[in-house]
Amino acid sequence: MAILKHITSKNADYGEAQRYLMFQYDEAAMKPVLDESGRMIPREEYYLDGMNCDPFTFDMECKELNAQYRKNQTFDEIKSHHYILSFDPKDVTENGLTGERAQQLGIEYTRKNFPGHQALVCTHTDGNNESGNIHVHIVINSLRKYDVEHRGFMERSCDSRAGYKHHLTKNYLAYLKQDVMDLCHREGLHQVDLLSPAEKKVTDREYRVQRRGQKKMDERNRKMLADGITPRKTKFETQKQFLRNAISEVAASACSLDEFQKILMKRFNISLKISRGRFSYLHPERGKYITGRNLGTHFEESYLQAIFEENTRHSSILSDPIFPADKSASENQQELSASVFIKSDLRLVVDLQNCYKAQQSAAYARKVKLSNLQQLAKTVAYIQENGYDTEKDLLHAYHEAQTQTSDMRKALRSTEQSLKQINEQIHYTGQYLANKSVYRQFLSSKNKGKFREEHKAELTLYETARKILKEHSVNGKLPSMKLLKEEKEKLTVLKSSQKEAYQNLRKFEKELNTVCSNVEIFLEKSRFRQNGQEKDMVRS
Repeated sequence: MAILKHITSKNADYGEAQRYLMFQYDEAAMKPVLDESGRMIPREEYYLDGMNCDPFTFDMECKELNAQYRKNQTFDEIKSHHYILSFDPKDVTENGLTGERAQQLGIEYTRKNFPGHQALVCTHTDGNNESGNIHVHIVINSLRKYDVEHRGFMERSCDSRAGYKHHLTKNYLAYLKQDVMDLCHREGLHQVDLLSPAEKKVTDREYRVQRRGQKKMDERNRKMLADGITPRKTKFETQKQFLRNAISEVAASACSLDEFQKILMKRFNISLKISRGRFSYLHPERGKYITGRNLGTHFEESYLQAIFEENTRHSSILSDPIFPADKSASENQQELSASVFIKSDLRLVVDLQNCYKAQQSAAYARKVKLSNLQQLAKTVAYIQENGYDTEKDLLHAYHEAQTQTSDMRKALRSTEQSLKQINEQIHYTGQYLANKSVYRQFLSSKNKGKFREEHKAELTLYETARKILKEHSVNGKLPSMKLLKEEKEKLTVLKSSQKEAYQNLRKFEKELNTVCSNVEIFLEKSRFRQNGQEKDMVRS
């Protein structure tokens, strides 16, 4: 999917941005890579254009404009804004995205959303850490160079006038993200909802901390291995990731907020603070709490409370007075497998007659025979423990497990389809709301034809979103973003529960298949020995 990242810079050296775009940089140290002669190495492939400036004199032109308006003269002023539009790596192979095409999309995006600014638009095809994802860098001087016509996303009258600075607000950023989504949908590229909060929110800063920490840990582990010491940890965890892992682990079994809070403190020494309905967590090595919102939506109150309710429902099923007496043991085992599954250590019996290695090595054949005897003993014990009296009962249980797995798979796919529809409605609701103010201006404008021509893109997006939303609405009433997000949360929790149940049922089905195969091999050998004894009796 395409994502939009925003970075502000107080660096007065605009040439640093030029050098980063055109030359190879060490991403960890953020320093240029030099050749043997100490010269900077150009990037293998990049596409560079300038908007309202020459791309190779961008730094000088920005300084001249700043001096003209006496802006960006102090160290604490934001000198430039850096936007990064990253496309999904799959767009290259599946949708034919190239560097040239991405550059054209970046230029279009810059002209539309940053009019009047001096800007560098540069496309890199190598991706971060050579990941292969094509991404577009848009670096703009924070000071506007030209007067432009007032646009719908501009919140202040001065946002269209020369000599005033780029002003990024929450609504403006939401508009920019919406425009990225619309651009990708129009071009047929992979895209997700950028306006909904992330389930696991990992900031760019945390990502870089994790990378640096992993690099240092790998170096220490290499030295330990060279000294003959086995390292205890091989994967570096940030403090936020430690909290995420601990919260997810405890929430999977907790049935109430009190239980969740106590286990979190007892097992991981993590304190939970609740203030005005907001969850905050204190890492054992920190003095300041981290809010659930900064960790992601899966660590906030609404999601965790839904998990606790689901766990309570499962535990109530399991705590009922065993099972009704009129149910068979196989039905009881299947009901249990839908909510919890404890894997046994059963394995398939090896067929010695078709095992080439056993035929070549007598020692290996003896080892396999011993292992087969152990597995047959475990199979018999499994059958007795679960009350399968006949082979017919066992086969019946296996076929029922197959049916339950198939039904759960269908239910999971249905939930996933509903979730997809909700995500589409959220997307179009965001598109509707982002362009609603422009439509209101259109209704109150005196010259509607001229206004529509000037704001054709925004009005088309608004009307398209309104039409699609009305088609999916009840009684012509458009759904609210709040209700859609609540429905998305419910479907997400349901999907997680169904996925877990489906995985348990698959494991249970696989286990019964192993038991049936072992029994079949055992019975075939018994019949073979019985037929051999009967032949010997006839001969004698």
